[in-house]
Amino acid sequence: MIHFIEAVMQYGFLQKALITSVMVGVISGVIGCFIILRGMALMGDAISHAVLPGVAISFMLGINFFIGAVITGILTAVGIGFINQNSRVKNDSAIGIMFTAAFAAGIILITFLKSSTDLYHILFGNVLAVRPSDMWMTLIVGVFVLVSVFIFYKELLVSSFDPIMSQAYGLPTKMIHYFLMILLTLVTVASLQTVGIILVVAMLITPASTAYLLTDRLSVMIGISATCGTISAIIGLYLSFTYNLASGATIVLVATALFFTAFIFSPKQGLLWRSIRTNKQKSAVS
Repeated sequence: MIHFIEAVMQYGFLQKALITSVMVGVISGVIGCFIILRGMALMGDAISHAVLPGVAISFMLGINFFIGAVITGILTAVGIGFINQNSRVKNDSAIGIMFTAAFAAGIILITFLKSSTDLYHILFGNVLAVRPSDMWMTLIVGVFVLVSVFIFYKELLVSSFDPIMSQAYGLPTKMIHYFLMILLTLVTVASLQTVGIILVVAMLITPASTAYLLTDRLSVMIGISATCGTISAIIGLYLSFTYNLASGATIVLVATALFFTAFIFSPKQGLLWRSIRTNKQKSAVS
């Protein structure tokens, strides 16, 4: 650990990687809470895959991949809603149709790129190769997402827990849904350089699921989720740098380890304490 800290103090690329990873951990954790509360984990997976053709087109045109990825991500989210609302096809089927089609199109487009290394970095991320522009883009996205959640917290809270009540209050539930999809797309694109397309859904779902096991209050859940995302980013980057491991995969595995720790030891929901309470109840009855 001392060697890692010294390396962070010495090398600029590692400083950018650490800052970007932490920012991704925070914003993924925050948005992830609303995603799992709404039962939209599959939507997160869909958008993370759907940005691939936009990334490929951006590489071909020589522009920042952020532009193409955001456009295709939003178009996919809108397309899923359109199919669901104008046919008998259910939401999960619409998601499966759109994200597989977009991902397949991205694979075809990506074959025209000059280097296969680009495909590897897009799919699996390479946080140690983060450029200053990537870091600033992540910062801008992070600020926008956090400010948006702060301003519209009550609307997101009500619509996430009780959509029928939110409609009764006159809240524009469809608009809130698509606004959340835009935030999800922005977070997904901001996470590409860190964990890549394939693993980004894990950073959206796993820290939030960990927090979900530890509290029943949304505000506390958001804080715990963001903390888990931050811890995963720091420890994952440390292990990646120290043992020459894939950064994105390492960060995700750390987040998964935190989840299983909560799954077993959580005071209310943990497997261990539930087993102890069950045994105590059986002993009391007998």
